[in-house]
Amino acid sequence: MKRLLLVEIEVSKRPTYRSNLGESPSRHKIPNRVDIDQRPDIFDKRSRVGDWEVDLVIGANHKGMIITANERRTGLSLQKFVPSKHADIIAIGIIQLLSPVKEFVHTITMHNGLEFAKHEFVSAALKSDAYFAKPYCSWERGSNENTNRLIRQYFPKGSGFEKIDEQQILNSTNKLNHRPRKMLGYKTPAELFAEETKMNYNDVLYLNSLHLLY
Repeated sequence: MKRLLLVEIEVSKRPTYRSNLGESPSRHKIPNRVDIDQRPDIFDKRSRVGDWEVDLVIGANHKGMIITANERRTGLSLQKFVPSKHADIIAIGIIQLLSPVKEFVHTITMHNGLEFAKHEFVSAALKSDAYFAKPYCSWERGSNENTNRLIRQYFPKGSGFEKIDEQQILNSTNKLNHRPRKMLGYKTPAELFAEETKMNYNDVLYLNSLHLLY
């Protein structure tokens, strides 16, 4: 297996949000936002591994959330618990989540929440490009939206995430990635991702487990 880059960033349980990742965004604007219309045409063809959509599944009262990342060609889903939707925490969480597959991260598509305002830090760390869907157009991130609905089978709306643990995240991730998909020729996302990348699926999950934000 090819050597994988790990990002070692420690975050305290109650971090102080200084200018670690650059200047804070303005209250209602994502700096240097690039619209989804500027995404390369290859994205829509699903002909390569490495085009990701990310989002958050949020617990009751916004106490804890799960970053979800969905790879469009293979359907692979990666998930990571984070304690806060502060932009610094989300940026570090995305980097840690996708670092084990950094070689296969070309684009990341997000929505317009300010929790994704530090996208330039993410892009620099992963050597990828970030794009933003149009406001109130969730269908422009259809793969991720569909995956989030499936994740809600394991973390229903209204449930609290205060006591969520790594094993629960791993169970949800494995359930989704070992589910055969018609659009994948009845292969599972884990199988297809391994075939396309020559990476071991379990190694990816193990490397993700080394980086916890809680």
